Amino acid sequence: MFAGLVILVLNAVGSFITSLLLVRALMRWQRLSFINPLGHFILATTDWVVVPMQKLFGSRSGLDLSCIVPAWLIECLVIAAVLLLKGVFADPAALIGTVLLTGSVAFMISLVRLIMMVVIVAAVLSWVNPRAPIAPLVNGLCRPFLLPLQRRMPPIGGVDLSPLVLLLVLQVLVYLLASLAPASLALM
Repeated sequence: MFAGLVILVLNAVGSFITSLLLVRALMRWQRLSFINPLGHFILATTDWVVVPMQKLFGSRSGLDLSCIVPAWLIECLVIAAVLLLKGVFADPAALIGTVLLTGSVAFMISLVRLIMMVVIVAAVLSWVNPRAPIAPLVNGLCRPFLLPLQRRMPPIGGVDLSPLVLLLVLQVLVYLLASLAPASLALM
């Protein structure tokens, strides 16, 4: 029972930090401003890991490795802790291989789920309060994923169905990713 509670807390904290790092990476990729309450929060909560990583990786391209690498490492550490708490592996080589593979899959699933959440928030905001202070940031985060679909799918009756199509595609992607490492992810 105690191990289950520790696993729950590890998963929650790891997912939260990973999500913040991925949002920061997406904001940098889209060149979105951090001068808003959410941007300040993301900077304040991720600087402890990103600033040292920026010295190591820099930020030369659109992909911010100083955010992506720590997010992946956190996923790997959470999986390693869960596997060790459950006593699944005794062989260190098998443990490392499983952690790296499952950490990569969990990282990709986290990214896809984050995109899904941003698309849902953007769709709800577009109906409820399109002029909300956070709307430009959310729309900027989901724009590169919706734009290719919006170019091919005209609105039907004035309703943009591209978020629904994107959510379906992302659900299929999560299903396919989860099938890559089913045994390890089932332990989570």
